[in-house]
Amino acid sequence: MAPSIRDLQLTKVVAGGQKSPTLITGADGDSGDLEAVRLLDAYENSEGQGVEQGTMKRVQVGVTGMTCAACSNSVEEALMSVNGVLRASVALLQNKADVVFDPRLVKEEDIKNAIEDAGFEAEILPEPSAIGTKPQGTLLGQFSIGGMTCAACVNSVEGILRDLPGVKRAVVALATSLGEVEYDPTVIGKDDIMNAIEDAGFEAAFVQSSEQDKIILGVAGIYSEMDVQILGGILSNLKGVRQFYFDRISRDLEVLFDPEVVNSRSLVDGIEGGSTGRFKLHVANPYSRTTSKDVEEASNMFRLFLSSLFLSIPVFLIRVVCPHIPLVYSLLLWRCGPFQMGDWLKWALVSLVQFGVGKRFYVAAARALRNGSTNMDVLVALGTSASYFYSVGALLYGAVTGFWSPTYFETSSMLITFVLLGKYLESLAKGKTSDAIKKLVELAPATATLLIKDKDGRCIGEREIDALLILPGDTLKVLPGAKVPADGVVVWGSSYVNESMVTGESVPVSKEVRSSVIGGTINQHGVFHIQATKVGSDTVLSQIISLVETAQMSKAPIQKFADYVSIPNFSTRIASIFVPTVVTLALMTLLGWYIAGALGAYPEGWLPKNGNYFVFALMFSISVVVIACPCALGLATPTAVMVATGVGANNGVLIKGGDALERAQKIKQVIFDKTGTLTQGKASVTAAKVFTGMDRGEFLKLVASAEASSEHPLAKAIVAYARHFHFFDETATNDAQSDNQKSTISGWLFDVAEFSALPGRGVQCFINGKLILVGNRKLMTESGIDIPEDVEKFVVDLEESAKTGILVAYDGNLIGVLGVADPLKREAAVVVEGLRKMGVRPVMVTGDNWRTAQAVAKEVGIQDFKAEVMPAGKADVIRSFQKDGSIVAMDVITAIDLSRKTLSRIRLNYVFAMAYNVVAIPIAAGVFFPTLGIQLPPWAAGACMALSSVSVVCSSLLLRRYQKPRLTTILEITVE
Repeated sequence: MAPSIRDLQLTKVVAGGQKSPTLITGADGDSGDLEAVRLLDAYENSEGQGVEQGTMKRVQVGVTGMTCAACSNSVEEALMSVNGVLRASVALLQNKADVVFDPRLVKEEDIKNAIEDAGFEAEILPEPSAIGTKPQGTLLGQFSIGGMTCAACVNSVEGILRDLPGVKRAVVALATSLGEVEYDPTVIGKDDIMNAIEDAGFEAAFVQSSEQDKIILGVAGIYSEMDVQILGGILSNLKGVRQFYFDRISRDLEVLFDPEVVNSRSLVDGIEGGSTGRFKLHVANPYSRTTSKDVEEASNMFRLFLSSLFLSIPVFLIRVVCPHIPLVYSLLLWRCGPFQMGDWLKWALVSLVQFGVGKRFYVAAARALRNGSTNMDVLVALGTSASYFYSVGALLYGAVTGFWSPTYFETSSMLITFVLLGKYLESLAKGKTSDAIKKLVELAPATATLLIKDKDGRCIGEREIDALLILPGDTLKVLPGAKVPADGVVVWGSSYVNESMVTGESVPVSKEVRSSVIGGTINQHGVFHIQATKVGSDTVLSQIISLVETAQMSKAPIQKFADYVSIPNFSTRIASIFVPTVVTLALMTLLGWYIAGALGAYPEGWLPKNGNYFVFALMFSISVVVIACPCALGLATPTAVMVATGVGANNGVLIKGGDALERAQKIKQVIFDKTGTLTQGKASVTAAKVFTGMDRGEFLKLVASAEASSEHPLAKAIVAYARHFHFFDETATNDAQSDNQKSTISGWLFDVAEFSALPGRGVQCFINGKLILVGNRKLMTESGIDIPEDVEKFVVDLEESAKTGILVAYDGNLIGVLGVADPLKREAAVVVEGLRKMGVRPVMVTGDNWRTAQAVAKEVGIQDFKAEVMPAGKADVIRSFQKDGSIVAMDVITAIDLSRKTLSRIRLNYVFAMAYNVVAIPIAAGVFFPTLGIQLPPWAAGACMALSSVSVVCSSLLLRRYQKPRLTTILEITVE
């Protein structure tokens, strides 16, 4: 089963006197603030082809009365049923609906009335201000940044980017090697940004941007320069093409076009048609390119590491093993010219390592120094160069004077080898963590079947297209076993769709005309047609991927400590003083040992064979330079957060970054929404009692006629119950019905006049000229309807058994009561008990009546509950991406448990990193050599430096073994 993905958002608040972090769980459907946290905010792009041309209009509507995801879905379905509404998105927690519509077909007042007819209160909101939104005219660009090794590198890149003219904002993440830059394209371009990153000593590549009028295409069929010229000629003749660039190496074609003249699919069709089939194009998926780059980086590092290792092993054997093998050693001592054969071999092999494999360190260090910043590459280049050039100097000095000093070639080669090992494991960790994104990308459909229609809307054919070329409004055919190609609405046919990708529920969901579908979910049985409403970065799947990336880019508050220690900044620019401090310490070590030796402070017996005081001091100095790098400290938090984010995604919880992790482990109270979280969110009528002489069938027909015009979930349950009672047919209760079946069944209902939905109370209308009321006690009381004692007792009994009582009055008299139940989830009580054992207090809130709330709370073991709706934005939140509001409550346990284990792992990482830095530097400087005789040769210092990073990365990677708590073991969880 595909991984279930859910959103974990934790926002610290003080609610109801609670000063400890609180967490609310509940499903809210398509979360409205999902767009606010996307890595690249492309919601504006989704305003459609018509919006930008002025034919469509967008309005935001405040909606009151929504209590769960089912309510938000009802509002969305009511809006989508209005002729002229192109798109509708409802945010439960923001109590807001965002609607794009054709003002020629529908007015704002019609939209407001549609929401009110669904049983909710609505208010047209004024146009949103520009405060807090993306500045007009700016673009959000995402760049891949290679070569970053520690927090100092991150600050270096961020500082340089923020200083560029035209850049409004820049955020760089070490864990994902990604940078997000908001910039003014009229002042600076993406090439300028990449050049600035490369000038700082790092590698840069453009990933994607929020530009609506640009597309990157992979081109197949180009084999010669003539083909390139043909491609250029085709593009030059296409209307609407502004600029284009073809990369001969990657075979990527970047096209800038006028969206008012041509769209992306027309552009692809024009190129393929103009080449008479010679060229085949596909849209380059930016997420696939990012994940493949991670794999490429790990592969490249592994290749460099192996090269360095194979060249360094002979050097190490010549130094350590060969002297104990007489025959081999005699060959190495054979003089060939001015040097011995062993010296020639070591010099040749190490030179290949130093300037071949290790070239990247020199290039990166030179760029960093030229830019006025310092990083780990500077330390590596400095340490290896010192040992290498000293060894070369010692050889030349011996050839001239005959006095042969010891050489330390193996120090340089082994140091580079261990550094590359650390870098390889770091890149491997990034690649492993990007598996979550890779799996999500693989869920996206590759192709789609587009239905071709004539001007009258009749289907005249079909064709297969790239799924990334789907446009809003396209009608697409979905076959059995195929993936739904885009988010949309069913316009013909019916089927069952496996939505476990999003909901985690293995039971297929029925889909019929007007049902919403999610791109990437799998059609099980029938054939149906959908109209695409959200494509590209606006689809649910794309938003989930963006949220995972955003989470991995965020920094936990605990990481600020590492940043402060490892990169103390004393200027507005990012140039760190750490490296200069290390160099100064190394020079002091060199001078200290050299002067002490010259003054006779220690015996000559300490010196190496044929060595002198300078060589002896230099070895301590090089060890200090090599071992002092705080890479392990900078990796302690981001690697753990990165792994935890991927693990959470694979286990059904989307954790939005390190900040959320840190707050989650401090949670002392969890607030559950009853409907859809503790309960299954599937209401059904369990009791129907008539208190007059009216026939039961007539009573149900009367109630169903009144509720048939309502979109409320309880209304749908009542209509389904009455329909089944009248027809005794399985198809009557089957959710997957055709329009013809529906119209046949609806013929048995009474005609309704003056229908009105009353939010929080019920509905009212006229049937046969008489007023009928269906709702709660409040509606009856306000309408002057007396509730007899026997009716009140029946309703109380329903409520005390965790059911909701629906009262029905007709022509001024109360005629009957319906009991509606929402069954509890099987794991609800276990989760509540598990939370209590974790030291977390469970609380339930619901918009239901007090007795029903009390009965449900008692059944699941919750002592604290409120029969009221929790205002949006008043606590930390876990939310589900599901449309049906069916969040698995165990995700709360998983989120808190994973957060606590991750924070424990981060603290352990800091122990590894801090212990290494605190202990290793004094040893490298020779502090313990006079008393204990402990010395750390430069090559061993390099090994320690690399192994410290390796220990931190491996420690973080152990989180990948995390197992989600199961029902059978969940009660074993205790407070840590």
